[in-house]
Amino acid sequence: MDATHLIEDEETLRALYPATHDLAVQKFQSSLGVHSREFIARSPFVCIGTQDLAGRADVSPRGDPPGFVRILDDKTLAIPDRPGNNRLDSLSNIVANPNVGLLFVIPGFDDTLRVNGTAKLTTDPTLLETMVVNNRRPTLAIVVEVREVFMHCAKAFRRSHLWDPAHHQDRKAMPSLIKIILDETSVAPGPEEMARIDAGLEEDYKRTLY
Repeated sequence: MDATHLIEDEETLRALYPATHDLAVQKFQSSLGVHSREFIARSPFVCIGTQDLAGRADVSPRGDPPGFVRILDDKTLAIPDRPGNNRLDSLSNIVANPNVGLLFVIPGFDDTLRVNGTAKLTTDPTLLETMVVNNRRPTLAIVVEVREVFMHCAKAFRRSHLWDPAHHQDRKAMPSLIKIILDETSVAPGPEEMARIDAGLEEDYKRTLY
């Protein structure tokens, strides 16, 4: 890559694009309105963007039945932390640096909802009791103090045809999750043993989803 073409300041960056549309400027809100509340209540999926103190970024997907993100008031959200791989990347980042970005997605909707704010972790039993699924209470909740709320336009989802079945790809076109990990970190076993391991992962999903 030719370094002479790098963009290294905001003035140069903005010179490449037209001025921001008035509506895009106005869409920022500092609290949750009636429509953003309904969007969150309908959403079964949110991505959480975090950073550690050194600025290393991470994005983590979270999913549950629609409405799993609790709206505590017009400035506060709570997200249950369900069982995962126990790396705790997002949670550790929040402890070090509370700034977070959320992207809410609704299947079939091309537009998304973005929320920026600061987060903290809590084991408050009263709150966690409202997040029980399949008789399992989350270990903790991520409580987000809302700073910015805005709807994001549909262009990315329309370009990608994300919800269009005609553009869906066959998952079998790539190896399984575990085989990908083993191929890239050590050596994957033969087909029979790999099939056994994959079946074990599916059983683990069913057993430890909550």
